[in-house]
Amino acid sequence: MDAVEQFWHRVSSPVPELPAAVLLTALAVAALVVLSPVLWRPARGVVTLAHEGAHGLVALLTGRRLAGIRLHSDTSGLTVSAGRPTGLGMVLTCAAGYLGPGLFGLAAAALLAAGYAAGLLWALLGLLALLLVQIRNWFGLWSVLATGAVVFAVTWWLPPAGQAAFAAVGTWFLLLAAPKTVLELQRSRRHRAAPDSDADQLARLTHLPGALWVGVLFLVDLGALLLGGWWLLG
Repeated sequence: MDAVEQFWHRVSSPVPELPAAVLLTALAVAALVVLSPVLWRPARGVVTLAHEGAHGLVALLTGRRLAGIRLHSDTSGLTVSAGRPTGLGMVLTCAAGYLGPGLFGLAAAALLAAGYAAGLLWALLGLLALLLVQIRNWFGLWSVLATGAVVFAVTWWLPPAGQAAFAAVGTWFLLLAAPKTVLELQRSRRHRAAPDSDADQLARLTHLPGALWVGVLFLVDLGALLLGGWWLLG
């Protein structure tokens, strides 16, 4: 019981507010990763984790049966769920992918702004554990385990201030990466490189143009970035 109480105290105790200089440095680091072609490609795998995890989470919340998740080395992924092929549940499941990273980042910004950096990191570990049992290929398994190992190492060895700084970089990364992936989606659609993209599936499900769905996804992710940034810096 003592160990459980110590763990809960560690997770639930807020850390001192991060100085603006640290938050701005974290923003700069995250922006460098998102804008650098060399750094973006490996880092994009983290966005794919959030993307496919969001598909899976919303599928379960809307009553669909999750059949498995695959993550690929080219940073693509696939989430398979069973249920009605049409309807609100399918629409929400399909839309969740490109909204997931931004909304996860927004939730992370709320926790970080409240001082719960350790709680945020342990919540992330919990989500990764849930995602792990749904992975259906070796590369996906390795990706989830590697990400979890990094997060666990941060929670175990870094002091509270270091954990908060790491969480700030990760939060900014998700907030910045989310709208970029939507722009990449539209670029792929324009070159007909993604004929079965989430936006095109949404178009078939709702009879609304795929470009309209791209705009909606981008505006939501941009809103998450602005609101999350306000919470962190305001």
